[in-house]
Amino acid sequence: MTVRAGDELPPLRIPITRTLIVSGAIASRDYQDVHHDAEAAKEKGSPDIFMNILTTNGLVGRYITDHFGPHVRLQKVAIRLGAPNYPGDEMVLTGRVTAVTDGAAEVSVTGRNGIGNHVMGKVTVRLSPDFAAHGEADSPQREAR
Repeated sequence: MTVRAGDELPPLRIPITRTLIVSGAIASRDYQDVHHDAEAAKEKGSPDIFMNILTTNGLVGRYITDHFGPHVRLQKVAIRLGAPNYPGDEMVLTGRVTAVTDGAAEVSVTGRNGIGNHVMGKVTVRLSPDFAAHGEADSPQREAR
């Protein structure tokens, strides 16, 4: 498969559940009450619990590796948060390859929910040998997922 600047990644729809928010916070050892206690979150001005940045970072990584395959290596993940992810919403991750150089691809990623952009950023991945970067020799084709 060839990777070129301008390639669009297929969207990934992620239901935002209480379980996802709480388990992501626990897995990343983020015990702040706003990620698991709805009453505490409301006392601090939030309408409900909300997702932490480490869970978002993991979901962005999953989005990239789901597309490019298990043999790519995430080299850099640079994201910033916007609108919170609350339970009952859905986040849709989209991406576009912005650059391909020396066997690496840079992907611009956006995760949008019902109130706006939850996450925006860039991810740089080292491509596996079954991907040919634009301008590099063709490599064996691999099935799209």
